[in-house]
Amino acid sequence: MDHGRVNPTMKLEDQGIHGLGYVYYNLIEPDLVQAAIKAEEGTLGQGGSLLVTTGKHTGRSPKDKFVVKTPEVESTIWWENNPPMDAGKFDVLYADMLEHMKGKTYHVQDLFGGADPAHRLDVRVVTELAWHGLFIRHLLRRPARAELDTFTPEWTIINCPTFKADPEKHGCRTETVITLNFAKKIILIGGTEYAGENKKSVFTLLNYLLPEKGIMPMHCSANHAPGNPVDTAVFFGLSGTGKTTLSADPSRVLIGDDEHGWSDRGTFNFEGGCYAKTINLSAEAEPEIYATTKKFATVIENMVFDEETKELDFNDDSLTANMRCAYPLDYISNASDTALGGHPKNIIMLTCDAFGVLPPIARLTPAQAMYHFLSGFTSKVAGTERGVTEPEPTFSTCFGAPFMPRRPEVYGKLLQEKIASHGATCWLVNTGWTGGAYGTGSRMPIKATRALLTAALDGTLIESTFRKDPNFGFEVPTAVEGVDAGLLDPRSTWADKAAYDAQANKLVEMFSANFEKYVPFIDEDVKAAAIG
Repeated sequence: MDHGRVNPTMKLEDQGIHGLGYVYYNLIEPDLVQAAIKAEEGTLGQGGSLLVTTGKHTGRSPKDKFVVKTPEVESTIWWENNPPMDAGKFDVLYADMLEHMKGKTYHVQDLFGGADPAHRLDVRVVTELAWHGLFIRHLLRRPARAELDTFTPEWTIINCPTFKADPEKHGCRTETVITLNFAKKIILIGGTEYAGENKKSVFTLLNYLLPEKGIMPMHCSANHAPGNPVDTAVFFGLSGTGKTTLSADPSRVLIGDDEHGWSDRGTFNFEGGCYAKTINLSAEAEPEIYATTKKFATVIENMVFDEETKELDFNDDSLTANMRCAYPLDYISNASDTALGGHPKNIIMLTCDAFGVLPPIARLTPAQAMYHFLSGFTSKVAGTERGVTEPEPTFSTCFGAPFMPRRPEVYGKLLQEKIASHGATCWLVNTGWTGGAYGTGSRMPIKATRALLTAALDGTLIESTFRKDPNFGFEVPTAVEGVDAGLLDPRSTWADKAAYDAQANKLVEMFSANFEKYVPFIDEDVKAAAIG
């Protein structure tokens, strides 16, 4: 039985999905909050927020993500990074999931992936949980009421947490499955309540489709100077490196916090909201993000709270270190109305160095930028993936390997072309450890990181005196106003200088070994820049 705010042009029955119970189309936030509470999916929190938990899956399940191998994509998918699923197995999985769904209540949200109307994707998201509908309504872009009247989905995502996959029958690894079928334009998600799988499946999809249009998809946040979209900065980085925190600078206009495209017209956000980590969040350090946790319909995910007062405990990670909140972009006061920016003037590559070797900021040549983009060095932060309990040094190419369906060189060459065409100053920023490795040193002070970024974005840092880093060959400023000069020389922050040298040599060797696989595909200048 159909319900909802809109009677859609195309219903699920028109897509071959029959026999469901109640189907609610395009409910708005108050109705979705009410539906979630009525179904006992969550608890009403302070300010009308929605408090939910995601069961055993408190992060993404990248090893359970597949791409269906069909003739349309066989020659263009990076199969070493995207395990294939047999097309016949997918058909069985799809039929079994639809059978499982019969008679149950589902929520449909018709949304856009992409703020630029010329390049956006019309996506229908079908969710078993009302709060998943609310989550994805925040995270993707909401069509105007008139646009819904004629909305026809190009792609459909079906998310059914209570469905358990059969590895032998369905060609997957466990009872959890996320699979993309480019031939049928369907994404299936089963066996996990973690809402982040919804948004990252759309990101993966756009990462495949947009390069064919000459558009660079980026796992980055972005902002621009007030009243000056031409002065745009993008911040590449994996979860936990500071994309959301550092882009939400009150002195600049926020374009978006996680996923963007770079077209011939400039930068555009893929999303309509933010998905911020809340562990150790404070009103003093991050007032705007903190304030969203008490706003209506913000989804508070996997946070411990007082049962009586509903007061959130931002320091209790007993459920997960990957506690988060999801909210619409307009909950941030300095957010862009259009989610559009110019061509990036500054490109910042964020890394969380658990070795304590890298400086807090370094200027990169275009060739060095390509090297570090393809390397994608960081440390996986506790909780962002299942099984990660403390920082793990890793190389995630393009700062987003789990979401890259094409080979890394495709994205690397696109970025190289964009930088060459439009010009940009490139920086490597370390938000990880200083004074020692993880367990000995301390996390880089956010105040120092902000001061360095401010100097980079306002143009004053480029006028500084720089030294050449002996390990990586990039340029490091020797003095920046408001920043302890000692921080700028990582070796000086270590009590044991020989231990620093050993760590630095170890990291250089790791970079070199990781980069070997890209050598056959890259230009000579990037090879020369590999290690300075």
